Amino acid sequence: MKIWLKNPLSILAENAGGGILVEGNCIIELVPSGRQPSAEYDSVVDASQHVVLPGLINLHHHFYQTLTRVYPQALNKELFPWLKTLYPLWAGLTPEALRVGTRLALAELLLSGCTTASDHHYVFPSGLENAIDFQIDEAKNLGIRVVLCRGSMDCSEKDGGLPPDSVVQTCDEILADSERLIQQYHNSEEGAMTQIALAPCSPFSVSETVMRESAKLAKTHQVLLHTHLAETEDENSFCLETIGSRPLDYLEQVGWLDNQTWLAHGIHFTDEEIQKLAAAKTGISHCPSSNMVLSSGICRVPDLEKAGVEVGLGVDGSASNDSSNLMQEVRQAFLLQRLQSGSQVTHIDALRWATSGGANVLGRAELGRIAVGMQADLALFKLDELRFSGYGDPLAALVICGAHQADSVMVAGKWIVEDGQIPGLDLKQLKLDHHREAKRLQQK
Repeated sequence: MKIWLKNPLSILAENAGGGILVEGNCIIELVPSGRQPSAEYDSVVDASQHVVLPGLINLHHHFYQTLTRVYPQALNKELFPWLKTLYPLWAGLTPEALRVGTRLALAELLLSGCTTASDHHYVFPSGLENAIDFQIDEAKNLGIRVVLCRGSMDCSEKDGGLPPDSVVQTCDEILADSERLIQQYHNSEEGAMTQIALAPCSPFSVSETVMRESAKLAKTHQVLLHTHLAETEDENSFCLETIGSRPLDYLEQVGWLDNQTWLAHGIHFTDEEIQKLAAAKTGISHCPSSNMVLSSGICRVPDLEKAGVEVGLGVDGSASNDSSNLMQEVRQAFLLQRLQSGSQVTHIDALRWATSGGANVLGRAELGRIAVGMQADLALFKLDELRFSGYGDPLAALVICGAHQADSVMVAGKWIVEDGQIPGLDLKQLKLDHHREAKRLQQK
């Protein structure tokens, strides 16, 4: 079937004012304004009321944290005390809670125009050893692309780390499950719907052994590595006191500093460290809302990009962002970077971070762009809400006026969101189930 998305109101692509032609899971033609596709087509979608974007790419999230949004005892805290408040709650996660938390996070992302979602799950209390399997199942049911990061922690409070004993695992358990997940689920082919990355949580919760062995395993199987880094000054102090080096130097020492790695946050880098990141081709996920909520600081995105570092966006966990809306994160990134770097930052920059920037970080050349041969991952937005009335530039309106919900979303050539709904998903029941699990977890 060939589908012509005809005459969009606006589109984030060159020479495509007449729309795009999709066949199967790929874009096969860009149609100039006033023209029709050169190939025959089977159906037409009138896009004259829609702004068309490449599907948005979320580089960093913690799906399970949707269950502990705005938890009262964790409010108004910075990262370390915030974590210590929430770890005991997360130790009570059950398979059903993780499933419903994942389902809700993915639904939020899809409805915000996200077509590729990365999650970083690192909490494995007893009974939740197959957490990533549950997430893969939920993603397949919804039809969204995922890069699921098999997180890990093996340093608990008794070892000088932050998490309690009940949520950490041994090095052997971590490596065995990491290998199993790669062998069972990872797809390295173009257009893959499911990929696995290895993601020891942070320098303050993971041993050097797990960091080194995870890097070796990732290189053996050619999968990506991911971790939190340079998020707070507390992290810098912790690493200097316990390891004797700054976080990025430590990352280099344990074999992580290369183009198979991307880092969440990346706030507190020196000029020299930014150059080191660029030389290594290590990517960054900018997480503006979480960084603001936890008072962590501002990622130096223009400086990173000027040096040659690839940057994308992540909503981060819904206990520090308290939302899983990637389109809202685009606006937040735009505003925060304007505050830091001035009017040289444009709405097009913010859209690029959420699309081609994210694809570049993940090494997915077939995603994040509207061009011939790219995967047919698309997000269509209407400008019919009060917030958009009187708009001039449609693309700018999405970012600056604050779009928050897509009207239609296509993943690999299939409509996953239609008329602002996810067909087959009962959102009312999902909210009831999710709220029940959240209250059960918070009242333990």
